[in-house]
Amino acid sequence: MLTGTMLTGAMLTGTASAQPAPAAPPSPIITDSDFEAALPPVDAPAKPAATNPPPAQPPLAADPDLTKPLTPLDDFNKEALRDDNGGAKTESAPSLSYRWHVTGLENLRDADPVAPIEGGALVDSFEAVSALKQGKGKATNAAAIAARIEQDRQALSDVMASQGYFDAGVQSSVAMPEQGKPGDIVVSMAVAAGPRYRLGAIRFDAPALVPPDLLTRHFGIHSGEPIVAERVLSAEAELGVILPQSAYPFAKIGQRDIELDAATGLGDYTLPVTPGPRSRFGDIRIKGRRPVFDARHIATIARFRKGDLYDSRQVDDLRKALVATNLFATVTVDPAQTGTSAPDNTEYADLVVSQRAGPPRSLSAQAGYSTGEGIKAVGSWSHANLFPPEGAIIASATAGTSEQGVSGTFRRSNAHLRDRTVELSISANHTNLDAYEAFTGALKGRISRASTAIWQKRWTYSYGFELIGSNEQDYAFEQAGERRRTFYILALPGQITYDRSNSLLDPTRGYRLSATLSPEASLGSNIQTYARSIFEATGYYPIAGKLVLAGRARVGMIGGASRESIAPSRRFYSGGGGSVRGFGYQELGPKDPEGHPIGGRSQAETSVELRYRFGNFGVVGFVDSGQVFTSEVPTFNSWRFGAGVGVRYYTNFGPMRFDIATPINRQIGESRVAVYVSIGQAF
Repeated sequence: MLTGTMLTGAMLTGTASAQPAPAAPPSPIITDSDFEAALPPVDAPAKPAATNPPPAQPPLAADPDLTKPLTPLDDFNKEALRDDNGGAKTESAPSLSYRWHVTGLENLRDADPVAPIEGGALVDSFEAVSALKQGKGKATNAAAIAARIEQDRQALSDVMASQGYFDAGVQSSVAMPEQGKPGDIVVSMAVAAGPRYRLGAIRFDAPALVPPDLLTRHFGIHSGEPIVAERVLSAEAELGVILPQSAYPFAKIGQRDIELDAATGLGDYTLPVTPGPRSRFGDIRIKGRRPVFDARHIATIARFRKGDLYDSRQVDDLRKALVATNLFATVTVDPAQTGTSAPDNTEYADLVVSQRAGPPRSLSAQAGYSTGEGIKAVGSWSHANLFPPEGAIIASATAGTSEQGVSGTFRRSNAHLRDRTVELSISANHTNLDAYEAFTGALKGRISRASTAIWQKRWTYSYGFELIGSNEQDYAFEQAGERRRTFYILALPGQITYDRSNSLLDPTRGYRLSATLSPEASLGSNIQTYARSIFEATGYYPIAGKLVLAGRARVGMIGGASRESIAPSRRFYSGGGGSVRGFGYQELGPKDPEGHPIGGRSQAETSVELRYRFGNFGVVGFVDSGQVFTSEVPTFNSWRFGAGVGVRYYTNFGPMRFDIATPINRQIGESRVAVYVSIGQAF
């Protein structure tokens, strides 16, 4: 019977449980008393001086060579030694060459369904750590080869034991080349595998847990399968994860014991587990000299409440959410025992949030280009915690070919609810497009609950208000020329989205459904009321491997007012990088006599993409279609198509997009090629 323990995931070793009787100590050469008698006494008188003492040596000063000053180091002859041919002599380290091979594993097979093994795989595992292989067949001397052989014998034994072959024997032999003849030293490693041990009884040395089968249900190995070190360690690591997720935050996994029985080829496994108290979330405690958030705001961000059963996944989520605020230099969240009883025989575990503030100010910029809209660059400055907690001030400026403007925004993140944002902004913009020119001032407010990179929600929403004053110029058919009007608009936009896709930035499966409704009133001498509505659906289907089919459909409608009474900036337009590619920005739809778009009361768009990704790059082929109509409801006549290809470069903040497209059945005035550069997928 042997007992063993796992060593760093590499092997299992065994030691005999019954120790042999110790050998008798060897007889001393002489007795202690004889040895002590041979020593001279400490106070023994000194020996008398010799009758004829040797002649006295002359003092060092009498030798003139010894009294000379030392020669300076710089005066030594530093010329290199020369060989017979006049060349400088160099000494090269002696080198021995060797070859090596492993035998005894050629026919080793175990077709176990859980942990199959063959000799070739064992040899590969051994070669990954072999000192002989790392030496590349060269050594300075025989002692170096011997050291590598001994190291590899142990490594090969460890590899065999890691797969359950605890009785494996490894013998090495060395064959020297014939005397006086060149050749390699040949090293042979012969393995006698022996039987492969399998797990017998599996026991947990632990008190009763809730539920009672918590350990057995999540332990990933079973009786009868081979004792494989990697699987044993993985199963133990799984318990180390499951226990804190199941209300045991202070659980400790002890040192396993495996008792091997050579007669049966089985190893009985015992694992000690100290679960600690079953716990519920207690209070949040703050640690740090200048905390960013107090306990109350952290409780708002957390997805749990005091009294909920402890779950380490909720703690990880809280830590990630705190990091995502970008207000911390460092932040940790750790449980702490309190000893305070909670309901149903549990205890409260407080959470200690250790925090150190990071820089709250930041600068950001982004730029893009598209045919028809031209170049557009946006820069912003923000202070993310000017009004704690998470009350940010953002100042931004836009400069571009067709748009210029400035804006200021107050934004409160996690406003009394996780991921709920309250925004209030004021802006002034100048827009000069083919469809219209506008000088616009706006005051907007919005409350939203959106998905984040940490938690992608199924349902998201936003609602708010917009107060807009805009002086706009467009074409008037009744005047047969340009006109300029001032609009005062009150809008109450709202949006709701249902998301079943698998990613926010780069979805590859699932779908999204979105609906937007904005009741609006155009104020002034002639009040007009109308409603703008937009419905959009996107879908993503993986065809094979990295090949994904993606599609989009969009329908927009304005009801309650004529096109002429609606501000040009509030009408529908199609064409461009986020709409129908192959056409310029807002190019589709009805036009004035000079060929400029005038917008419409309804629109319809579709897109189909075939996306293929390889590494950090991807290619896309796409076909877009759409049209803008003067009627309230799309009539789907005069449908237009554009087609093209694109390149994607994937980053940790989303793919960078470069698309080039052309209109199908191009008409007079339309460009042959349209180019779009931006961040993010088209949809």
